[in-house]
Amino acid sequence: MEKEAHINLWYFIFVFLGIMILQEWLGAGPIEKVPYSEFQQLLQDGKIADIKVADSSLRAQLKEPLPDGRREIYTVRVEPDLAKDLSQYNVQFSGEAQNKLLNSILSWIIPTVVFFAIWMYFVRKIAGQQGGAGFMSVGKSKAKIYLEKDIKVTFDEVAGVDEAKDELKEIVAFLKNPREYGRIGARVPKGVLLVGPPGTGKTLLARAVAGEAAVAFFSINGSEFVEMFVGVGAARVRDLFEQARKNAPCIIFIDELDALGRARGAGPLSGGHDEKEQTLNQLLSELDGFNPQQGIVLLAATNRPEILDPALLRAGRFDRQILVDRPDKPGRIAILKVHVQHIQIENNVDLEQIAALTTGFTGADLANLVNEAAILATRRNADEVTLDDFTMAIERIVAGLEKKNRLLNPYERKVVAYHETGHALVTLALPGTDVVQKVSIIPRGIGALGYNIQRPTEDRYLMTCEELEHKMASLLGGRAAEMLVFNKLSTGAANDLDKATDIARSMVMRYGMDETLGLATYAEEQSPYLATSGMPQFQSRVYSEKTAREIDEAVRNKIGQAFRLATKILEQNRQLLEETSAKLLKKETLSAEELPKPVWDAHAPVESDGRP
Repeated sequence: MEKEAHINLWYFIFVFLGIMILQEWLGAGPIEKVPYSEFQQLLQDGKIADIKVADSSLRAQLKEPLPDGRREIYTVRVEPDLAKDLSQYNVQFSGEAQNKLLNSILSWIIPTVVFFAIWMYFVRKIAGQQGGAGFMSVGKSKAKIYLEKDIKVTFDEVAGVDEAKDELKEIVAFLKNPREYGRIGARVPKGVLLVGPPGTGKTLLARAVAGEAAVAFFSINGSEFVEMFVGVGAARVRDLFEQARKNAPCIIFIDELDALGRARGAGPLSGGHDEKEQTLNQLLSELDGFNPQQGIVLLAATNRPEILDPALLRAGRFDRQILVDRPDKPGRIAILKVHVQHIQIENNVDLEQIAALTTGFTGADLANLVNEAAILATRRNADEVTLDDFTMAIERIVAGLEKKNRLLNPYERKVVAYHETGHALVTLALPGTDVVQKVSIIPRGIGALGYNIQRPTEDRYLMTCEELEHKMASLLGGRAAEMLVFNKLSTGAANDLDKATDIARSMVMRYGMDETLGLATYAEEQSPYLATSGMPQFQSRVYSEKTAREIDEAVRNKIGQAFRLATKILEQNRQLLEETSAKLLKKETLSAEELPKPVWDAHAPVESDGRP
C-alpha cells in the first residue's frame, strides 16, 4: 500500500510537469519572437493589422507578409515610458520573458509536494505507533514472530517449575510428531492457560516450549488487540490466526490474557465495552474454528484467572490450565544454580542456605537477588561474590536501602533499639515463629527506622491458630517493649499494627478461629496472585450490623491477647531486654548468634493490664 502511494504521487507530479511544459511549448513555439523596437517600427509604418495584448506580451497580425513570409509576430512588452525614451536613440530593444514554468513549479508543484511529504510523514508515524507498515495496516496483527532459529530457550534453562514442564512436554511431543501422537485418537489441547503470580516464569515457559519443539513462535500481549478504532481488535485476532495457519506448525502465545478475555459485563462498574467484547467474541470464534491437528497450539498467561470470561475457559477452548506457582526450596536452589552460572561466586557459597532465606521469592526475584549480590561485590572491588553479598542483597530487597544519613536523636535511637529488641525477644521466646536473622537500628527504605530480618527456614503451607497468635505477639513485641520501658506510645508500630490486624481479621472472618462467631466465614475469597497487604480489598458485606460489631470485638480481643502475651514475655525477660538494647545501641546491628535465648513460662497466667 505504501509503495502504491509513492507511485501514484510521482505519476501525478510527472503528468503535471508534462502539461505545464506542453502549454509553454504550444504557447510560444510556432510564432517567432521579435524585438520590441521592431514591433514599434512596424506599428509606425502601418503594417500591423491586429494586436492581441496580454499582461507581459503582444501578438500582432500583419497586413502583408514580411519578406521572410511571416504574417504574425510575438514580442515581450516593455513599459511604455521606457519604450518611448529608448526609441529616441535609434537602438534595438526588447523585453525579457520570465520563466513561467519555473514560476508554476515554485507556486504549485513545490507546495503540493511539501503537503504530500508532511502527510506521508504523519501517516508513517501513526502506522509505526500502531505496529503496522502503513496506514491501512491498522487491522494487522502486531504479534512478534520468532522463527525456529531465533528461539534459543530450552527446558534446561527453566528451573523450579518441574510440574509445569512435565505438563507442557506433551505439547512439545505433539508439535514434533502430531501423527504419531494421535495414532489412537488422542488430540492435543487446543489451548493451554498458564496461571500464576507475576515473575514465576510463564513467558519463559512458553518460549521454552517453542524452542524445544523447534517451531515458529507468535508472541503478543493481550492489550495490543485493543485500539481506539472499533473493529480493530477483532481484525487483529483474525489476522493473527491466519498468519499462524500459514506458518503451521507453530505456537501462538498471548501474554496478559486478562486484558483481552475479561468477563463480559462483570463487575459493578462495567459498562458496554463493545470493542473489547467484539475482540473476545472473535477470539472465541477462532478457538472453535481451528483444527489442532494443523499443528497450531495456543498458549496464554495470566495472573488474574478469576476475572476471565467463563466461555474462554470451557472445555474445547482452553482445555488445560497449568499452575506456575512460586518455587519451593528445591526449586529455588535450581533457579539459583541457573543464574549463578553467569557470575563469579566463591566455592563455599551455600545456595541451599540462600534458598532457605528466600521463601516466597519468585524466579524474577531470585534473578534480581543474584544481580544485586554481583553489584555489591563489584562495588567493593571484589573478584568473587560471597555469601555476605547475598545476605546484604536479601536485606536490600526485603528491608530496603540503608539510610545512613538519616540521623536520629539519642531518645529516638533508644526507643527504636527497645522496639526492635522487643520484636526479637518475643519472636525467639515463642515456638512456631520465624527465625530472627538480624536486628538493626540503621534506618532502611522509606519509613523504617529499624528492622528485624525474620525469614522462615522451611516452606510452610498450613498454620495453626496458636502459630498465628504467636505471630501477632511477635509483631506487637515492639509496642509492648515501648510501653514497658517508656510507658508511652509512638508511631513506630504503625506497620506492625496493620499486619497484626490483618492476621486477626483473617482468623475471625476467613479461618473460623473465633468461638463466638463459630465456623462461618464472612469474607470473600480474594485473588491469591495479586493480593498484597498494601492493596485495598473491596468486599461486599453479607452479614448484619450485629455480626459486624461482633467481628470488630473479636478482632480487638485477639489483638489484645497477643499484646498481653508479648508484654508478659518481656516482663519475664526484662534484664535481657535492657542488656540486648544497650548492645544494639552500641553496635547498631546484631546477628542471630549475638542474640540471647529468652525464657518463657507458658503456664504462667496472662492477666489483663487494661491496655489493648
